[in-house]
Amino acid sequence: MHSDVPFAVWSRERQQRIEGVLAEALSSKAMPAPHRLAEAMRYAVLGAGKRVRALLAYAAAEAVGADADDVDAAAAAVELVHAYSLIHDDLPCMDDDTVRRGKPSCHVAFGEATALLAGDALQARAFALIGQSRLGHGEGACVLLADAAGASGMAGGQAIDLDATGGSLDLSELTAMHRMKTGAMIRASVRLGALASKRRSMDDDAALEAYATAIGLAFQIVDDILDVEGTSASIGKTAGKDAANDKPTFVSLLGAAEARKRAETLGRDARSAIAIFGKRARRLAELADWIVLRKN
Repeated sequence: MHSDVPFAVWSRERQQRIEGVLAEALSSKAMPAPHRLAEAMRYAVLGAGKRVRALLAYAAAEAVGADADDVDAAAAAVELVHAYSLIHDDLPCMDDDTVRRGKPSCHVAFGEATALLAGDALQARAFALIGQSRLGHGEGACVLLADAAGASGMAGGQAIDLDATGGSLDLSELTAMHRMKTGAMIRASVRLGALASKRRSMDDDAALEAYATAIGLAFQIVDDILDVEGTSASIGKTAGKDAANDKPTFVSLLGAAEARKRAETLGRDARSAIAIFGKRARRLAELADWIVLRKN
């Protein structure tokens, strides 16, 4: 498991690994598709992004003693679902953003209709990868991913977010929304990574769930902070969009300093939750720190 390798090296190796898995999954050999649609899919997925969800899947697998080979499909699937959600989020009917991951949004580059289809096709491709993998039999991996992406998870959270634009949410409502919109896919990434192990216990699953719940919310809080404090160049998308669109955020409710404290507390909670894994949780702990301290 290369436990002596620095986090920067480990994460770069895993990012390179998942980039190769994604490139293969979206290749013309693995995925026959109309040329322009396939190009839009690859444009939205390859060569950009932090791959946080994939890293979480690999790190969770390490914590429960699973092999990375058994996690590749799950790591790719969560990245494909994430990319699909970004395409749709950026559409004029949603957040209407023209920049994503430091380049023109998919609908700007390929047109709205092709972008919409690319998002649809990426989601379908994600489920195909899961279904064809070693995780696709007997453990409900497809159901887990569907629940995280669907009406009770990411899509439901986005619906609440759209309804709240220009209105108000209290802190508990905002937290509940982001546990769905952002947190559900973070939790799914961790849980899918852990599914690769047949030796994990109920206590292991509970610890990983507590970790993922804490770190998923911390991720969103830091996103809200970066929308205010970051630049468009540093975060790879249009800065200040939340305030411009009159969206309730953790910063608008708490202020930046208090929001930062809350993210730091959640990071410590996440670390505490995985103490039962000992040294095997090193990468999950390092990811928690990175998520809280990140600048993009």
